[in-house]
Amino acid sequence: MTASVVRTQGAPRSAAKGDRSPRGTGRRRRRLQASGLPWILPALVLGIGLIYYCIGYTGYISLLNWDGLSPEPEWVALHNYVRIFQDPVFWKAVSHTIVFFIVTFGLQTVFGLVFAVMMHSKIKLGVLYKVIVFVPVVLAPAITAPVFRQLFAANGQFNWLLEHIGLGFLAQPWIGQESTALPVIMVITIWQWTGLTFVLYFAAMSQIDQSMIEAARIDGAGNLRTLISIIWPSVRGTTVALAILSAIGALKTFDVPWLVTVAGPNNATQFLGTYIYQTTIQLAHAGYGAALSVILLVVALGMAIIFQTAGRERSEKSTIRKGAR
Repeated sequence: MTASVVRTQGAPRSAAKGDRSPRGTGRRRRRLQASGLPWILPALVLGIGLIYYCIGYTGYISLLNWDGLSPEPEWVALHNYVRIFQDPVFWKAVSHTIVFFIVTFGLQTVFGLVFAVMMHSKIKLGVLYKVIVFVPVVLAPAITAPVFRQLFAANGQFNWLLEHIGLGFLAQPWIGQESTALPVIMVITIWQWTGLTFVLYFAAMSQIDQSMIEAARIDGAGNLRTLISIIWPSVRGTTVALAILSAIGALKTFDVPWLVTVAGPNNATQFLGTYIYQTTIQLAHAGYGAALSVILLVVALGMAIIFQTAGRERSEKSTIRKGAR
């Protein structure tokens, strides 16, 4: 009787010990495991210590009247920002950026979507066409810019072609006059980045449920109706992402207008990026150039937030409508 009582009382103790041992072992293992901080520390140092420090330092320089080399810069507070809003060249660059974004984003979206739809259909040599469309994306502007500068020169190949097909009256110095220099830059940019738009739309269309398209076909929807009612709404997220990338790219545009026209003639292809370079490097107005850079950063962040918010609201509305149906 006593032994049975002892066994009965000892069983819970052994069970309790057995319950505590795995927990204790797990705690010891967690103590022995290294935290994840050392692994992300290099990224934190690079992202916070370098990028954000540079942003803060640029903001500090924007409050100075400084040439970038003088050991005694002059503190001018917000005077550089006041000058910016009174600068006609700045507003000219802003207007060029807006027009550039609207035209390039619109045409790249149309061409990229059409190419993606075509490549999803059964066509011969589809892989070859994909390569041809995407090749301009991987070409460096330093390589393509001299080609386009020669192509659109007054005695270039484009005018030669116009003369030999009976349209010689249209020949003109395309990059040498204000009225046509900016459209040439837009054409080069559209040619260069349509391939990226095509790839993103092509990938987005691969995620569309084929049963939806087949059901539309059964209901008698044609190609255009299917594109407008099914494909276009399904790739709306990709369109928002492309709009954000295009807007930020337009704000940062530098290489093509600088290498082809040097932001001329008479500031006809002046953008914020080229104006910052001219002001900071060529004219040695580091404080004014830093103020332009800060405004460029603020505008880029604002546009990204606006596009992202608008895209989220549209997706929520479409979700609500689908639920109501």
